[in-house]
Amino acid sequence: MSTPKKALWGGRFATAAAERLQRYGESVSFDWRLYKFDIAGSIAHATMLRKIGVLKTAELKAIIAGLQEIEMEILAGKFNWRQDREDVHMNIEATLTERVPAGAKLHTGRSRNDQVATDVRLWLKDQILSNQKAIRALQKALVKWGQRDFTTVIPGFTHLQRAQPVLLAHHLLAYVEMLQRDHDRLADAFKRTDVLPLGSGAIAGSTLPLDREFVAMLLGFSSVTQNSMDGVSDRDFIVEYCAACALLAVHLSRLSEDLILWSSAEFGFVRIGDAYTTGSSLMPQKKNPDIAELARGKTGRVVGNLMAMLTLLKGLPMTYNRDLQEDKERLFDTADTVQNTLEILAEMLGDVAVNNDACGKAAADPLLLATDLADWLVKKGMPFRQAHHAVGSAVALAEKTNTPIDKLPIAELKKISPIFTPDALSVFSISKGLASRQMTGSPNPKLVKKQLERWTKSLKG
Repeated sequence: MSTPKKALWGGRFATAAAERLQRYGESVSFDWRLYKFDIAGSIAHATMLRKIGVLKTAELKAIIAGLQEIEMEILAGKFNWRQDREDVHMNIEATLTERVPAGAKLHTGRSRNDQVATDVRLWLKDQILSNQKAIRALQKALVKWGQRDFTTVIPGFTHLQRAQPVLLAHHLLAYVEMLQRDHDRLADAFKRTDVLPLGSGAIAGSTLPLDREFVAMLLGFSSVTQNSMDGVSDRDFIVEYCAACALLAVHLSRLSEDLILWSSAEFGFVRIGDAYTTGSSLMPQKKNPDIAELARGKTGRVVGNLMAMLTLLKGLPMTYNRDLQEDKERLFDTADTVQNTLEILAEMLGDVAVNNDACGKAAADPLLLATDLADWLVKKGMPFRQAHHAVGSAVALAEKTNTPIDKLPIAELKKISPIFTPDALSVFSISKGLASRQMTGSPNPKLVKKQLERWTKSLKG
């Protein structure tokens, strides 16, 4: 067994950390991806230290050059990440100090507690913008599909039973609306992420005249935290992001479920392109919607990450506790899963073909317009509850006599209610039924077209 290396946290300890402790406690295997933001934060911090007189100009230049050199090595895959240096921060700082003597001054006035909180906030701000861009791409794909198959009518479903006819475009636009709320939630989460904790120190700030507002300006933060204890221990912004992503993942799962159903032989509404489906290792006829199924399945891990974060935080006393190291894997996994799912679904939607014959046949079921018949009775003066009962009786008669409801003799309908006239059967027209829905948010083709135009304009850029 090799001799453990001396701990980097200094002279308080008589013996070095056990090798098993180093392996158990290291985080560099996953937090290395914060390197760009750790370096940016260190450059801003060093610039501030020069401003308040802790560093000399030559020292600042040497530190910046050293950090930039390290960043180039990381980008080139040549940097040696060492687990005995525990995390991304110590790896970069220790390497810098080996090369630049002034690097030993870099940690003046800061702790890894406020350093990691700053790095994660910088990283997450960047990630939120990437997520929002991916949401926009998926919204565009849905709108383009709606425009491509604008005239297609499908049954709308409640309880997974045929309910009323709607335009396919109207159905797709429902997901565009849902995704917009996801986009807005991320924008709101961004506001609370956009606060600089650097300068909070380990818990109680510093006796040095640190210029926190100057660092915030250099790093692009809109404000600084107002309580040093909260500044180092706050992970609410991560929970909020994970919560927004969990709901986003649920929306993606619902969209995937629709695609899975529609592509089945029982529905046959759509055909997903070969590039986004897989076969069976046993059954040669199979064509499986694996992308949609994986998107549906991965929702569980995103929701689980939110639960893990809430559980992680619920029993922590103030302020920083090492438990918080566990936040990053949950955060990174959520961000990666959501981003990848958004991107591949947007690609897949561009390779979906609609089976208009199957859609038309399903939408032609006259029972989908039963509510329109009840509305016709209401317009004749019948209270809706009575109209509902009368049409229900007509449906039962149609089933009993094996006759489509729109083919029932008027004489038989009059036995149910004398209000029925031959004109009542005119409601059994899909085009008329859709056109008669004039209220905002309905599947009226003219209104749906306006919504497609609105979203096309809104999503430009």
